[in-house]
Amino acid sequence: MERYEQLYRLYEDHDTDTLRALQDLVDLFPAIDSRVALDRWQEVNEELVDGKTEVRESFPGVGATFADLATRATRDQAFTALDLYGKYGRAVNVFVLDVDETLRSTGSTDNEIPRDTLHLLTEFHEEGVPIVICTGQTLENVKGFAIQGLGSELVHSGNVSIVYETGTGVFTPGHGSDTKQLLYAELDDEIQAVFDDIRSRILSAAPDRLRKGCHLQGNEFNITMKPNFETGSTAAREIIDEALVYELDLLGDAVTALEHVDDVEDETSRDWARAYYAEQDSEIRLVLEQEGAIPAAAADDAPEDVRSVFDRIDVGYYEGDAAEIGSLELSKVVGVEAAFDVLGIDDPFAIVMGDSKSDLRVMRWVAENDAGLAAAPDHASQSVLNHVLAADELVFDQGSASDVLRIVYALNRLARDR
Repeated sequence: MERYEQLYRLYEDHDTDTLRALQDLVDLFPAIDSRVALDRWQEVNEELVDGKTEVRESFPGVGATFADLATRATRDQAFTALDLYGKYGRAVNVFVLDVDETLRSTGSTDNEIPRDTLHLLTEFHEEGVPIVICTGQTLENVKGFAIQGLGSELVHSGNVSIVYETGTGVFTPGHGSDTKQLLYAELDDEIQAVFDDIRSRILSAAPDRLRKGCHLQGNEFNITMKPNFETGSTAAREIIDEALVYELDLLGDAVTALEHVDDVEDETSRDWARAYYAEQDSEIRLVLEQEGAIPAAAADDAPEDVRSVFDRIDVGYYEGDAAEIGSLELSKVVGVEAAFDVLGIDDPFAIVMGDSKSDLRVMRWVAENDAGLAAAPDHASQSVLNHVLAADELVFDQGSASDVLRIVYALNRLARDR
């Protein structure tokens, strides 16, 4: 109770809004090639030092911690952090971060990671907290943005790992033979054959409208159709809905073409695939209904040998953005576990930040293993929001991932002080 009373006094008796503003100026707007700017920056820094000194002297024994809280966290963020510490009694020791629509957002950050978010991540890195970037993007895409945003030195420090293509591979620079792990190469021949079959036909056999309206993302393993139209637009939604139905049909054909599966007509195999995945995912069912593609068959109509293969393959639908086929054996969870192994994280307590169903799997994994917290933007998929709200309510505004990072910063300071 004493700590809550001290926090209340901190935010009641001190001008923490000004201290945070001064800290942001010092952190984000360093003086460059200007004597006037340098003089002003030094004045701001001196004012910040004076303010932090005042806080330190007001809280004997915990002054340094409270000075840090005053300059980094709002009152609500600090109290949230204290609640989290009371609940879990641990500091966050690794970040697991989705990129698109989590760290950055086309809607509010112009698809760039905001500078305050980058700066906070850099500070955590300097304190030795590993960062795992966990994304559905290709490795080359995410490597480029990571180096540009975080800097080559940080990315190649040996304390940063990239789980790419939703877990098909892990890239951890600075770890010798473990630097790049091709997790998809460990799948058995049957699953490899299904993906080889679909990949060989997905564009060549596509109807003209799909060939002109979609492109194949340059993945190493996953098969992802993306719209040629602006993501989220009416045209993009329409073409991705069509692509989803097309991918389901190709998947049905590929599975029933396996040697151990009895021959059936194409229409039958496609009905089985549509029925199976419609039963698995309500969004897929809705798309099939809207496309007039609901099958006459039921999921249970498919033979056991067909359903056993479907059980191992994931079909992902992202409205107006992508239709994807992946392996359930190569989820983000598998990639994160591999990244933790390379980074030497034996007892993780992670902050998992994401917006999609693939991120939800990681969130559930850390919850089931008492291994961390979950946070999501307010525009995340409903299933993600439901999970986050039921856990610790760490929901942040679009493009404001730094709000959660500040809570984690405060949590770690409070945990270190104990």
